Amino acid sequence: MHTRENGKSRSSFVSNKLTIASILIVTEIKVLEEFGEHEKLGEPRPFEAKAEDEESKPNPTTIGTSGFYGKQEESKPRSMPSHSKSSFSAAHANIHPIEAISPYSNKWTIKARCTSKSDIKTWHNRNGEGKLFSVNLLDESGEIRATGFNEQCDQLYDLFQEGSVYYITSPCRVTFAKKQFSNLPNDYELHFEKDTIVEKAEEQDGVPQVRYNFTSIADLQSVEKDTTIDIIGVLKDVGETSQITSKTTSKPYDKRELTLVDNTGYSVRLTVWGKTAASFDIPPESVVAFKGVKVSDFGGRSLSLLSSGSVSANPDMPEAHKLKGWFDDHGRSDNFATHAGVQGTVSAGGTRRDPFKTIAQIKDEQLGMSENADFFSLKASVQYIKQDTFCYPACLSEGCNKKVVEIDPGQWRCERCDKTHPKPEYRYIMSVNISDHTGQLWVSCFDETGRQIIGKTADELMEIKEVDDKKLADIISDAVCKTWNWKCKAKLDNFQEQQRVRYQVSSAAPLNYVTESQKLIELIKQYNID
Repeated sequence: MHTRENGKSRSSFVSNKLTIASILIVTEIKVLEEFGEHEKLGEPRPFEAKAEDEESKPNPTTIGTSGFYGKQEESKPRSMPSHSKSSFSAAHANIHPIEAISPYSNKWTIKARCTSKSDIKTWHNRNGEGKLFSVNLLDESGEIRATGFNEQCDQLYDLFQEGSVYYITSPCRVTFAKKQFSNLPNDYELHFEKDTIVEKAEEQDGVPQVRYNFTSIADLQSVEKDTTIDIIGVLKDVGETSQITSKTTSKPYDKRELTLVDNTGYSVRLTVWGKTAASFDIPPESVVAFKGVKVSDFGGRSLSLLSSGSVSANPDMPEAHKLKGWFDDHGRSDNFATHAGVQGTVSAGGTRRDPFKTIAQIKDEQLGMSENADFFSLKASVQYIKQDTFCYPACLSEGCNKKVVEIDPGQWRCERCDKTHPKPEYRYIMSVNISDHTGQLWVSCFDETGRQIIGKTADELMEIKEVDDKKLADIISDAVCKTWNWKCKAKLDNFQEQQRVRYQVSSAAPLNYVTESQKLIELIKQYNID
């Protein structure tokens, strides 16, 4: 921004240099008089653009040792020219704050610190496959999440380093934030494009390191389940690393239990996962700040570090210094209370409320990986039903439902009831793949849910299977692609000496389109722009 004054006149303007012209944007001007002629102020001259050859025009380049990313003509493969940084000087002179970015923003440059970088994730679905990674960006005004897909993932992943400051210049797609993937307080997020320019800043100061909004351990009793918070405390105890296996991916996950205390006189258990758990080497009695932890109602209140969260040991901030002084003074000998008496979230009628989740949230929040079961609801469509084992022969005794074994033709034995029946009652126990717009999940459905999905009893379906395999396939095919509201339970299950999360369906209900429309209307209202 430039300001020029001369006598009674005053003006402010911004000069932007594009590849084809120089543009002067007047941001403030004062009119002396509307009519009449006046003498000239100063010595104005016509503007003449200087001729420039192709080498002097701004030409963003691919990633090199200088840390730039962008576009480069294939006909001129070369290293970064020594004068390329000057092409960014005009853009850097007018830095936009993150909070000002919206889908209606055009050309902008932000200067932000990378506070978090995810691992590269891959996906495979009917539309193909790909990979992505995300970073959290922070400046004085706020935070925003940015994601690079496929080619941008390959080119940008190694460039971004947690803790470093970068200039990022549009074009860069601005979309509404997917809250199931991010806990940042921003309505928008960025998607890197092939012409997006990313440059590591030479000056690494002037940008905040991280922004916290701490909740004290005592105040956790008033925080609702599944809320994402930041917390700081003294590390009282560090547990050993253990391992569980995810049922959805069959991949092992490391986990580690930590105990935090603070000067409110309370303690809380916090679980860290994956690489964070395996490499955790912060010694006890350190002050540790956690950003992005999920509140659970297990044991009254407990915490779990999200995959997008971060850990900082002995941070240089007033809250940490205060806790360190308190702990050294008398905190080591204090006795700490827990939130064991705090009850889980219930509805007005006294029944448990199962929070609505997307499949991505279920996986990202590690539901089912704690000692107690997690309950949730979701809206998803049936994608596949396993036909080989969709039911089992059950005992005919009322209330038994245990599996029976055919010992002789017409003789089905129940060990629990110590009875033999002439035939069994087949009951559903289906393995069903369901999906929403964020991912897919394998769930187990039992008899009542199976009857709803198939529209027939398991006895009827078994009779069809014995005489007409094609009709069986048609009936199951008719059940695919239908959408239901599911109520589920996620719980750790031991199978062949491995721990896996098992997702069980407790009920399924058809969509109420009036209710669903009302939900969509309320969601749309959240994005209304005045």
